[in-house]
Amino acid sequence: MEIIQKNGTTRGSFLAVEGNRTVGEMTYTWSGNDHFIIDHTEVINQYEGQGVGKKMVEKAVEFAREKNCTIIPLCPYAQYIFDKTPAYNDVRKSKNK
Repeated sequence: MEIIQKNGTTRGSFLAVEGNRTVGEMTYTWSGNDHFIIDHTEVINQYEGQGVGKKMVEKAVEFAREKNCTIIPLCPYAQYIFDKTPAYNDVRKSKNK
């Protein structure tokens, strides 16, 4: 499985691709130059429970670290993964920042 990123000036996405089939998508919106909001994560039924969503969140965290920016995980799934993974706190934008 490959995670492909599509980044635009205001919006972007991470796509989970198996062969030539997109099996998951996580979308985000830029909020300023130094942080983005994960607003939606979706995985097709046959791939649920196989860590596809988590792989997309991991790729978003890698991207944020590379770009020295932070993430606001508004999507309930992304928020759940961030809450469970203290190692992601370095890129999680707090409400006070």
